[in-house]
Amino acid sequence: MSWWGKLIGGAVGYMIGGLIGAVIGVFLGHKLDSGVRRLTYQRYSGGGSQERVRKAFFTATFSVMGYVAKSDGRVSEAEIKIANALMGQMQLSEEQRVQARELFTQGKQADFDVNAVVDQFRYACHRRLNLIRMFLEIQIQAALADGAIHEIEKTVLADIAQQLGFPRFQFEQLLQMIAATVHSQSQTQAAQKAPISDDYKILGVTRETSDAELKRAYRRLMSQHHPDKLVAKGLPEEMVKLATEKTQQIQAAYDRLCEARK
Repeated sequence: MSWWGKLIGGAVGYMIGGLIGAVIGVFLGHKLDSGVRRLTYQRYSGGGSQERVRKAFFTATFSVMGYVAKSDGRVSEAEIKIANALMGQMQLSEEQRVQARELFTQGKQADFDVNAVVDQFRYACHRRLNLIRMFLEIQIQAALADGAIHEIEKTVLADIAQQLGFPRFQFEQLLQMIAATVHSQSQTQAAQKAPISDDYKILGVTRETSDAELKRAYRRLMSQHHPDKLVAKGLPEEMVKLATEKTQQIQAAYDRLCEARK
């Protein structure tokens, strides 16, 4: 807790006006401390500027994606394909596509400072945990583009998650959820029925989970991925479609589980 303003204000006030002056000085010092805290918050949260958050999200998304893709020694065609697919989903303008490709290429360079980029993103988000979660989901899905996540990629992503303040056990759970979602999508595209176990993993629950707990997990995930809420927190509007698709996947998994439990 900040108390320097109150201490200095009280001391100066006492010298000028005795006890009454000290009381007034403490009050004014409290106002000063509050102002300092407010300015500090604005500095690290972007001063409420959604534009700063959006730019940090966009920059981190594509540059870190390039970094993770290169971490296992080579960038596969599948990883390049999913990066381009992401640009298509976001309906980026040609200028934005050029910028995204440049960021992806920068991330692949040997001198790319991933820690600096992740730190910038973390400060811009300022505890917007749903944005951080969305960012990690995109990175994990990109790493799974070639069908499996390599151990080095998993280690890199776990380190990035930790740097963003995302607990390891939550990262492991997120990894399982995204892997199940990707597998379920591939089964659907192949006109095959995905196993019910995928739906449990997508919602982060198990067969032993009660119906009430299942509904709570479903509502929590829907809230975390609600497009309007994410945009209000700084998600680039170009990524709204990704959030919308995620809510559709969560809804579909929940509906299938409800039907299976009847």
